[in-house]
Amino acid sequence: MQTHLICGVDEAGRGPLAGPVYAAAVILGPHFDTTGLRDSKKLSEAKRYTLALHIKENALAWSVGICSAAEIDVLNIHQATLLAMKRAIEGLGSYDSIKVMVDGLFCPKVAYPSEAIVKGDDKVAEISAASIIAKTERDLKMIEIDKIYPSYQFKKHKGYPTKLHVEMIKSDGICEYHRKTFSPIKEILSLQ
Repeated sequence: MQTHLICGVDEAGRGPLAGPVYAAAVILGPHFDTTGLRDSKKLSEAKRYTLALHIKENALAWSVGICSAAEIDVLNIHQATLLAMKRAIEGLGSYDSIKVMVDGLFCPKVAYPSEAIVKGDDKVAEISAASIIAKTERDLKMIEIDKIYPSYQFKKHKGYPTKLHVEMIKSDGICEYHRKTFSPIKEILSLQ
């Protein structure tokens, strides 16, 4: 008899003006040491990366799903986030008996029983782990994008609408990683 496994799911990158939205799905398993796991936003950057390594090395399974800025512009951020979550869950492979627990109000349509939990990243260890993986993996991607477009300084703000980022968009325009349907970018483009 297989024990019932929990698959935690969370996203990173709903609010930025640039870059993909990432979702992670994590199955910790019954013997995982959950010490220190919490909402990624409540951890220092160094602690997030340390925990991310611990999760990757010791979790039963983990996977990341991504939706690009172009997909976000076509689908909208809500639908793109759900699609990234679906991709992350499907990336885990096939399990006979898992329950998907998602941070927030909405669950993607998947073949497993699912439950949305508000502030789940502070209540369920598997969701905390997913929030850490999603955040660290997305941050690494934004650092990669920074090397392609250094003038935007993505490694500093990770695509979020900081004063610096908005000023860079006003002076340099947008690049392929910007979300053209997001209000601040539409406003800036309409003035140019």
